[in-house]
Amino acid sequence: MKKILFLGLILLASGFVKAQSSLNEEIKEIEPRVIEWRRDFHQHPELGNREFETAEKIASHLKSLGIKVQTGVAKTGVIGILEGNRPGKVVGLRADIDGLPVKERTDVPFKSEATSEFRGEEVPVMHACGHDTHIAILMGVAEILAKNNDFPGTVKFIFQPAEEGAPPGEEGGAELMVKENVLKNPDVDAIFGLHISADQDINTIAYKPEGIMAASQSFEIKIKGKQSHGSTPWTGIDPIMAAVKIIDGLQTIISRESKLTEEAAVLSIGKIESGVRSNIIPEEATIIGTLRTLNVDMQKMINRRMKEMVPALAAVYRAEAEISIAEGYPITYNDPELTAQMLPTFEKVAGKENVKLIKAVTGAEDFSFFAKEVPGLYFFLGGKTPGVENPAPHHTPDFFIDERGLLLGVKTMTQLTLDYLNEDS
Repeated sequence: MKKILFLGLILLASGFVKAQSSLNEEIKEIEPRVIEWRRDFHQHPELGNREFETAEKIASHLKSLGIKVQTGVAKTGVIGILEGNRPGKVVGLRADIDGLPVKERTDVPFKSEATSEFRGEEVPVMHACGHDTHIAILMGVAEILAKNNDFPGTVKFIFQPAEEGAPPGEEGGAELMVKENVLKNPDVDAIFGLHISADQDINTIAYKPEGIMAASQSFEIKIKGKQSHGSTPWTGIDPIMAAVKIIDGLQTIISRESKLTEEAAVLSIGKIESGVRSNIIPEEATIIGTLRTLNVDMQKMINRRMKEMVPALAAVYRAEAEISIAEGYPITYNDPELTAQMLPTFEKVAGKENVKLIKAVTGAEDFSFFAKEVPGLYFFLGGKTPGVENPAPHHTPDFFIDERGLLLGVKTMTQLTLDYLNEDS
C-alpha cells in the first residue's frame, strides 16, 4: 500500500512539473506578441479618462479569449472576469493604462507623435511611466490563464484609467473604480499589481511588506498683502516676502519636527506665482506644493503643523494666508501576510538572488485605493538594461524600457494568480 501511495505521489509530482514546464513554454511563446502590443500602445498613448482606443483594444483582446468584459468602468476602464473550472477565491490583477503630457525624445521606431488636449491646450502625449508595458503584460497574463483555466476561483482583470490623475473637475482612477464597486460582484479577496522600473535591472523583482509607496497630498497657499510701488515697500505689505518665509518655515516641519528615523517625509514646492512687473509689490502670492509621507500619524502631524504655521508666519510679516490641503493618494500598503505568502512565488519565477527587499519610495500610486479595501501586493519589475548608468527617470522625454523585462512580468503575475488561488484548494 505504501509503495502504491509513493508511486502515486511521484506521478502527481511528475504531472505538476510537466504542466509547469508547458505553462512556461506558453509564456515564452507569447513574449513577441506582448512586445508587439506594448509598442502599439506606446505609439498611440492617451491621457487619463480619454483612453478610448486603448480601452477598445483591451476589450477586443479579452473578448477574443472568451473572457466576460465590462467597459466604460470609471470612465474608460475595462474589467475582465475569467472563471476557473471550480469554485474558489477571487483575485484581482490591475494594470494602469494612461499616458502623460510629455514630448517623447527617444529614437525608437515606435516613438509617440500623439497629441491631445490638456487643461485647454494641445499637448504631446507619451507613455513616459511604462503603463504601456503594464497593459501588454496583463493582456499576456489574460491569454495564458484563459487557455489554462484548470484552477479554482475567479480572476478579475482590472485595466484602470487615469492613474496619473483625472483632468481638472473630473473624477477618475482607482478611487472612482472603488466607488463604482469594481472590487465587488464577485468580491475580490486579494489584489496584485506591478510597476515597471527604469532604474532597476531587467529580470529582477523588488518588494517591501507594509508601506512601499508614499501617501501624496497637494497643497495650495494663498497669501494676501497690500500692493504698493516697488520704491516704497513700507507703504504696502509684501506677500512675496511672506511667501519666502513660509516656504522656509514649512521645511523645518520636515527637518526639525518629523521623526525621519522612523519613516521618510518630503515636502516640495512646485510653483510660486506673484506679481506682474519689477517695480510693483503685488497684492497676492500663491504657493503650490506636494507632501509625501509613509506613516499616517506623521501625515496628520505635518498637516496640523502646516495649518498652524502658514497663517502665523504670514502674520509676522503683516500678511494674511490660508492653506488648503487635498486628500490625495493614501500610502500604498502591502499586506504583510499576503506578501510573506507570495514571496516564494517571486523567488520561484525570478530566482532568489533576483528578488530584492527594498526601502519605501516617496513616489505615490493610486493602487493604494484598492489596497485599502482588500489585501494587496504591489511590486516593482526591472526595466533597465544591465550596465546602463543614469537611466532617464520616469515622466521624462527620454524615459526608456528594455522590453526583455516584460517576460518576467507575465510569468510573475501568472504564477502569483495560480499560487494564490491554488493554496488550500
